[in-house]
Amino acid sequence: MSNSSENFTRWSTSIMVAQFLQKSTYEEVQTVVKELVDLTEKCKSLQPRESSSECFHQLMTTFLENICKNQGMADKHMFSDCCNVNNTERQKCFLLYKKDDAGYSDMFQIPNPEQICEMDKENRMPVKERYIYEISRKHPFLYGPTILTTSACYETAIQSCCREENKTQCLQMKLEPIRKYIRKISLRHHHLCEIRTKFNHKVAKAVELVLLTKKQPKANFSEIAKLTVDTNNLHQTCCGGNAVACVLGRSQLVNYTCSKQALLSSKITSCCELPMPFRGECIINSENDGKPDLSPLPLSRFTEDQFVCKQFTDKQDDFLEEFLYEYSRRHPELAVPVILRVDTVYQNLLGKCCKLENPLECHSHGKQMFQRVVHESHEHVKNHCDLRQKLGDSNFHDSLIVLYTKKAPQLSAQELVMFTKNMAAAATKCCPLSDEQQFICMEDSVKLILGALCRRHEAKPINAGVGHCCDDSSAFRKPCFDDLQIDETYISPPLSCGQVISLKEDLCKAQEEEFQTEKQNNLVKQKLHATQMQFQSIIVDFTQLVEMCCQAEKNEKCFQEESWLLAPHIQHLPNVLLLTSYPLPPSSEYVSLRRKREHFCSVPDTVLRER
Repeated sequence: MSNSSENFTRWSTSIMVAQFLQKSTYEEVQTVVKELVDLTEKCKSLQPRESSSECFHQLMTTFLENICKNQGMADKHMFSDCCNVNNTERQKCFLLYKKDDAGYSDMFQIPNPEQICEMDKENRMPVKERYIYEISRKHPFLYGPTILTTSACYETAIQSCCREENKTQCLQMKLEPIRKYIRKISLRHHHLCEIRTKFNHKVAKAVELVLLTKKQPKANFSEIAKLTVDTNNLHQTCCGGNAVACVLGRSQLVNYTCSKQALLSSKITSCCELPMPFRGECIINSENDGKPDLSPLPLSRFTEDQFVCKQFTDKQDDFLEEFLYEYSRRHPELAVPVILRVDTVYQNLLGKCCKLENPLECHSHGKQMFQRVVHESHEHVKNHCDLRQKLGDSNFHDSLIVLYTKKAPQLSAQELVMFTKNMAAAATKCCPLSDEQQFICMEDSVKLILGALCRRHEAKPINAGVGHCCDDSSAFRKPCFDDLQIDETYISPPLSCGQVISLKEDLCKAQEEEFQTEKQNNLVKQKLHATQMQFQSIIVDFTQLVEMCCQAEKNEKCFQEESWLLAPHIQHLPNVLLLTSYPLPPSSEYVSLRRKREHFCSVPDTVLRER
C-alpha cells in the first residue's frame, strides 16, 4: 500500500476519533488512532461484495468499546450513560454528546510562520495532522472528505506562502477563504444531519432527489434515482460519525459521477480533472447544468390524467419521486424548501382526492395549488426585503429583535440578538440580488438559520409554538415561523424601569451587540403586546440619551439625572395591544498539479451551491 493511501487512512481515522473525543488532546487522539488503523486498513482493502459496510460497522463498534473500557476517557467526556446501553443505541447516544463550536478557537492559528515554514520544510512536525485534529474537534458534524480537502488547501497555502517574503500576510489572505468555507459548509452538514434525525428517511431522500435534479436536470430519472439512493446512504454514514467510511464512500460516489459525466452534467468536467481529494468538493459546488428544453406534458400527467390515483396507489413512492424529479427540473428558479412545499401539497392532495368518487375533478386543480404555494413563498421574501429597504439595516435588525422576542421570549438576550443578526445578515446578502436569485438565496439562508434555532430548541425547549414549527414539517418550517404569533403563555419576571433598560456608564463601553441587547430585550419581554412603532419611539429616545451621556464629562451622573425621561414612556406602554405584524520545479506534471490545487483553494469565499 502506498504512503499516500496510508496517510489518508490515518487522517480519516483521526477525524473520526477527534470528532467524538472533542476534549482529548492531540496526543490522546493519536494514541486511539494507532489502535484502530489496522482495522481501518482491512476495511478499505475489502471489495464491495465482501461486506466492507459490515467491517466499517465493526470499526465503529470497536472504537466505542475502547472508549467505554477506558474509564478515565469515558468520564472525561461524560460518556458513562452511553456505555451502559447496547451497541445499537450506543452510537446514537455518543452522537448526542457532539458539540458544534464548543468554545474552541475559531481557526487553527499559526503562531510563528517562520518557524512553521522551517518545520514544514524539514518535516519535523505534523502541521497538517495537527490542523486536521483542530478542525475535526471544533466541527464534529463536518464531513470527513471536506476536512481532508480543506487540510490539503491549508497545506498548499503553507507551501505557497513559505516562498513569500511576507509570510504572515500571505497566510492570512489564503486561509481566510478556507475558514469561511468551513464555517458555512459545517452548518450545512449539521442541518442535513438534523433533518435526517428529526424526520423520516423519505424526507431526507426527497431533499437529495431535488438537489441532484436541480444540479443535473438533463440526466434521466433512472440515473437521478440511483444517485439519490447512493447519496442518501452516504449522508447516513457521514452523519453517523464514521469518517473513514464517509471518506471512502464519497470517493466511490465521485468516481462513479465522473465516469457518467456525459450523461449527468456538462459543468463537472474541470472538477473531474482535479486530483483527490478536491474533486468531490468541486462537484458539490459546481454550477447547476442548464435547463433542458422540456415539454409540459409529462408534468400535466400528474394532475390531469385519469390514472393518477391508480399509479399513486400501486407504486406510491416511485410515483411521487418521479413527480418531484419532473417538477424540479422544470423549476431551477425555485429553492429546495419551496419545491418540497409543492411536493407536500401534492401528496396531501392525492391523499384526499383518491378517496373520492370523482378524483380527477379534484386533483386536476393541482397546478393552481402549486402556483399558490410558490406565490405565497415569494411574497413573504419580497415583503421581508421591502421592509429592510424601507427601514435601513439598523432599524430592520431592531424590528427583527422585537418580532422574534415576541415569538420566543424564553431565549436569552444574547441568543435573540445573534439569531436576528443572522437573519438580518441573510437579508443584507440576498435582498440586493435579482428577484429569482433573491428568492433562492433567502429561502436557502433562512432554512439554515432556523435549523440552528431548532437544534437549540431540541437541546433546551423554548416554547410550544417553536416546537411545532420545528417538528411539524421540514418544508413548511419557514412559513410556520413567519406566521408564528406572540407566545401568550410567557410570563415575564417583574422588573423595575431601571432593570428593563439599565442606564449606566458601562453602556459607553458596550459593543454593538451588547447595546442592541440592552436597548431591546428586557423591554420587549415586559411588553409583548406593544406595537413596533411604540417600541421604536422609546428605542430612539434611549439611543439619543446614551449618545448624549457618553459624550458628557460625567457619564454616570448624566444617566442618573436624565433617566427619568424614559420612565413615563416605558410605564405607559400598554400590556395588551394588537401586534403589528411585519412580514419579514520537478516536473511539468507536478507544476500543473500544484497550480490546479492552488487555483481550487484560492477562490475567494467559494460559492456554496444550494445543498
